[in-house]
Amino acid sequence: MIKTFKKIWSFAGEEKGNINKSVIISFIYAIFSMLEIISIYLVLSAMLEGNNQNFNTSLLVFILLVVSILGKATMKYYSQLQQTHAGYFMVANKRIQIADKLKRVPMGYFNENSLGEITGVSTTVLETVEMVAPMILVNVLSGLINSLIFAVMILAFDWRIGILVVTGTIIYLIISSLMQKKSAKLAPKRQKSQAVMVSAVLEYIQGMSIVKSFNLIGKGDKTLRYALKDNCESNLNMEKLFTPYVMIQGLVLQISSVAIILLSVNFYLNDTMTLVNVLMMVIMSFLIFSHIQSAGSSISLLRIVSSSMDQANKLDTIPEIDEKGTNIQPKNHNIEFKNVDFSYEERKILNNINIKIPEKTTTAIVGPSGSGKTTLCNLIARFWDVDSGSITIGGKNIKDYSLESLMEQISMVFQNVYLFADTIENNIRFGKPDASRKDVITAAKKACCHDFIMELPDGYDTVIGEGGDTLSGGEKQRLSIARALLKDAPIVILDEATANVDPENEDKLQKAIEALTHNKTIIMIAHRLKTVRSAKQIFVIDKGSIVQNGNHNKLMATEGIYKTFVTSRETAAKWKVNIV
Repeated sequence: MIKTFKKIWSFAGEEKGNINKSVIISFIYAIFSMLEIISIYLVLSAMLEGNNQNFNTSLLVFILLVVSILGKATMKYYSQLQQTHAGYFMVANKRIQIADKLKRVPMGYFNENSLGEITGVSTTVLETVEMVAPMILVNVLSGLINSLIFAVMILAFDWRIGILVVTGTIIYLIISSLMQKKSAKLAPKRQKSQAVMVSAVLEYIQGMSIVKSFNLIGKGDKTLRYALKDNCESNLNMEKLFTPYVMIQGLVLQISSVAIILLSVNFYLNDTMTLVNVLMMVIMSFLIFSHIQSAGSSISLLRIVSSSMDQANKLDTIPEIDEKGTNIQPKNHNIEFKNVDFSYEERKILNNINIKIPEKTTTAIVGPSGSGKTTLCNLIARFWDVDSGSITIGGKNIKDYSLESLMEQISMVFQNVYLFADTIENNIRFGKPDASRKDVITAAKKACCHDFIMELPDGYDTVIGEGGDTLSGGEKQRLSIARALLKDAPIVILDEATANVDPENEDKLQKAIEALTHNKTIIMIAHRLKTVRSAKQIFVIDKGSIVQNGNHNKLMATEGIYKTFVTSRETAAKWKVNIV
């Protein structure tokens, strides 16, 4: 239990102070609660011992009760305020920490399993910590403090009853400790099933169009059903584990309460306890264990919270791309691959790549699907690190750059564009957060998207759906190019940047790309002949190796993949569909 407390404090980070304040406030709350007990004692004494100072006693009791009620209400308000602040912000800080961590993780880490785990941790798992961790810590500590104060008060009335109370409390805590140890195996399984369930639900929702199109509703959801069933079983197993212990705990406290009453009455009959004290023991027998019971209920959740924090902290152990680099501003933007090999897990993707890309030139990368074109470009941005060999920019190994200074040199336009659930303006400004509205509009006009933006309900302030689902593929592509234009990096990587552009806007977008790439070092992956033809040099990649290189005319004069690629495209462009 102490280890879990330390773990919560450590996890809280900057919010430790608020948790500590809440514990201190809970202690003051317990003192105000004691005023009620004192008031009861004064009333019973006045009634049974014939105290003639009835008015004074009544006034004192009234004042004590008012102070107690107001004090408890005030302390409860501030205690909950500190707990809520600590819960929300410690988890918010953890989510930000996870997001920062993921920026430094190789792209190879991200797959369906890892994304599901990250999603589960960032939502359900951390939500458990947010709602429960500070509350449990404060409840347990305040419950133990309150119980200790009550025990001291009872010892003041009668040491024999005090020993009974202490004994019952110790037995209760021993049972709680055993329950927590027993839950050690099940809690991690429960948290894992929770994360898997979240992942399965998200995957099913995202694939709903496929499910409906193939009429698989109720049929193609085996993974989801299994995840829900597994989560249900793991939660039931936890409850089944806790139930016997909770029953025994209840019996211990009830037996202790009954024993207090019986012993007090027996002491009174033996003339070893006054009637006032007997009545106080009877009343306190119903109160003494309420606080320890509240603490015990929270203790049963400690293992779940501990497991949740362990799962969240597990993301801290994800290996990062080596970040020992420094901020470098290269003198030029020549790019060179020297003997580069790269494998994804056990599969070889690139083999002995040697290419030179002079600055302020356009280089095209072509080849069959799966040949390694996109991987080659992604290595420049250190989405992965090479297995062997090196990649340099301006003569400096990209590993010598800090990640921030490296990405300042590069703008990337992907075939599959992702836009955030935010305004159009903020999506364009993403690569340059301090850009003005005027700069955003200028970039949008160059990317041929100003006109359709102005037709939206709120123009540049229009909020688009997550992933840009409310826009067409061509519109998303143009916004992505506007984003790259605004960033204005010296190296531009275009991965099928015109793949989703509608024909009527292709010429305009070609001009936008020319504006984007003017006086820049350009690497483009493309299948469109118009895009490739003008490149200063073209590298043809097949099965992870460079098999041809040269300009368009040179490659067309040689039999090989490139010539086949061009002729097949030209033939396909002449195809017509005759409608009879």
